[in-house]
Order: sequence, then C-alpha cells, then structure tokens
Amino acid sequence: MSATRGRIGRMQKTSARLLTLLSLLQARRDWPGAELAARLGVSDRTVRRDVDRLRELGYPIAAVKGPDGGYRLGAGARLPPLLFDDDQAVALAIALRMAAATGAGIEEAAARALATVRQVLPARLRHRVDTLAVTALPRPGARADSEVLTALSAAVHAAEVLRFDYVRPGEAAPKAAGATAPRPADAHLRTDEAAPGAGDDTVPRHVRTPEVRDDTPPRRAHARTDEAARTAGEATAPRRVEPYHLVARGGRWYLLAWDLDRADWRTFRADRIRDPRTPTGPRFTPRPVPGGDAAAFVAARFRGAANTGDTADWPCRGEVVLHLPAATVTAYAPDDTTVEPVATDRCRVTAASWSWPALAASFARYDAPLDVVGPPALADAFAALARRFTEAAAGRAGRENPGSGPAPPP
Repeated sequence: MSATRGRIGRMQKTSARLLTLLSLLQARRDWPGAELAARLGVSDRTVRRDVDRLRELGYPIAAVKGPDGGYRLGAGARLPPLLFDDDQAVALAIALRMAAATGAGIEEAAARALATVRQVLPARLRHRVDTLAVTALPRPGARADSEVLTALSAAVHAAEVLRFDYVRPGEAAPKAAGATAPRPADAHLRTDEAAPGAGDDTVPRHVRTPEVRDDTPPRRAHARTDEAARTAGEATAPRRVEPYHLVARGGRWYLLAWDLDRADWRTFRADRIRDPRTPTGPRFTPRPVPGGDAAAFVAARFRGAANTGDTADWPCRGEVVLHLPAATVTAYAPDDTTVEPVATDRCRVTAASWSWPALAASFARYDAPLDVVGPPALADAFAALARRFTEAAAGRAGRENPGSGPAPPP
C-alpha cells in the first residue's frame, strides 16, 4: 500500500512539473536547458525527459542550437492544450464576448470558443465571467468576411502585391462573391496586420470639394475618396495595390494600401473587397506610411485631417465660446475638438466638419448659450439654421421646400 501511495505521489509530482514546464515554455520564446532545470529544481536529464513527455502529448517543442542549448515551443499541426492563469482566462472570455462588435464575421466561432472556455473554467472564474453580462452591438450594414480579412492580412504579412475587385456602395453582391478564400497559389500566405487606400466612405457622399474631383493635383490626391467607387450598381475595375495594414474602426475594417495604378495612398473598406488574390506573388519593398502611424493615418480620414501636414483638412473649421465649464464639454467632445477654459463657467471650443450647417449643429448639441468667435461663415450657418428650425417649428419647412438640403453623411 505504501509503495502504491509512493508511485501516485511521484506521478502527481511529475504531472505538476510538466504543467510548470509547459507554462514556462509558453511565457518566453527560448529557454536554455540549464535555466529550465534551475527553475524546476531538477537535473538537465530530467528536463530532457519531461520535454520528451510533452512531445508525446502533442506539444511541438524544438531543440535550440547554441552554446547553452535549449528549447522552444513552436506551432504544431494541431492545437494542443494550453495553460492560462486566472487573469488570462477571464481576459480571453471577455474578448470572445466582444467579438460580435469587431465586424470580422467570426461571431459564431467566437460563441463556440467561449462555450468551450467556459466549460473548463474553474467555478470561481466561471462566476466572474458569467457576472460580466456584456452585449456587443454589431454595426449595422455589410460585414467583412473573415476569409477576406485572412487573405488581406496574409498579403500584408508577405509584402505581396494584391489584386481585388472593389464593389461600389449600394451593390448587393452575394455573400459568395465576398467570401472568397485565398486561392491555392496563395496558401503559403500568413496573417498579420493591415490598412489604407482609396474608395473609402470617409467623406459624405454629397460633399463635393476641389479635393474630391478626379483632376485633383497628385499632391492632394490621397485626400479624396474614389469617386467611381461611390456610384452604385457595379464593381470598379480590378485594383492593384501594395497592402500595408488592416485597421479596425467603428465595427469596420479598412485596408491601407498604396494604389499602384493611381500612385497614391488609398483606404479600402474590407466589406467591399471581392476576390482578393496574389496571382504571381510579386513582392514589394515597403514604403513609409505618411506620418509613420497607419492607425493615425486612417483615423485622420474620418476627422478630415492627417498629421502629415499635406492632407486636406475638413473644409469648415470654426470657434465658439460655450457657456459651460470646460470639464463638462471635454467629457462629450470628440477627440479632434479643442476645448480651452475661458472662465469657470465658459470655454472656447474649436471644431471642424464637412459643412458649415453641420458644424453649427455640432456646437448646438451641447444645449447651452454660446458666442460665435468666427469665421463669419459659421455665424451665417447659425442664422440659416435658426430660420430653418423656426420654419420647422411652424410646420412650414416640408411644404415650402420638400426634400431640400444635403443628406447627412453615412
């Protein structure tokens, strides 16, 4: 009986040591054998035996050559069991709950993964996850297909020239057209990040400024959206780009790329990309992204100004003094709005928009008295809105001017 208890005790000790070894291998890329032995309190020979046991269980552990030798946990043909500490397990569960808001088309897979994770969580952690009742609301509209995102990411990582068809807004393309998996020739591609290009929707459709015309000088060309991509009904001609980054913003994915045919930066919405392919796999030498930050470059498209200094700004910028404390306004102001205290109960607010009426309306939303600092066009816009709202209150606007005025941006 005592011999049996001794064998069980040794097995438990070995199992605990294997779990500790696996945890160490997951925490860092390379481990010298001597350092592992010291951390586990065993001999180098025992470490070698334990590594062999983990290999038998399906963990791809490679030997690292060098003066000290060592081990590295690699990627195998199948996913072996993984170890997570308590915080990692909870973070994984929360991330899976939020996957519905990513717009990546992985909601069903994320739900299955969450069910799997929850099933193996200890009771104390399962309670923490269950009490976090999070409902992620996906953005309405088209969603990017996960296989398209994978193909785009693969081309980014491999620095390969990418071709794809770009669907104009309003075209109801079948899912099959957008869910094109990488072709066999593309199977070697790996995943990574992504980003900008053209044909985006960052400028309202009804806005027509000099920067949006097709005859825009090359220096300003990257500030406009692809005019052809705005007309509903059919896909544009195939695009040929150098893909750089995938950027997620507001439930949508954007590919930042250098358009080879237009010789300029473009931002493409991933949900409008069809049949991404790298037919011959030509590689390219990456060029610097304007400003050095792809995420900031793409975000600037929505603000109307990039940090590069040569990108077109929003056409309308103005200032007002709001009769509110600066702290109150700052809590609700967009990131690109400047708020400066003037007095304890007043602040100067500088903002920009795609039209003067839109800018005036954005200041009015704070529901407080204000003084217009400038320019005069902003004061004129307030006067025009005042007349329009007065007519609306009297019920005359719809009868006298039906359907007038530009539509709001999408």
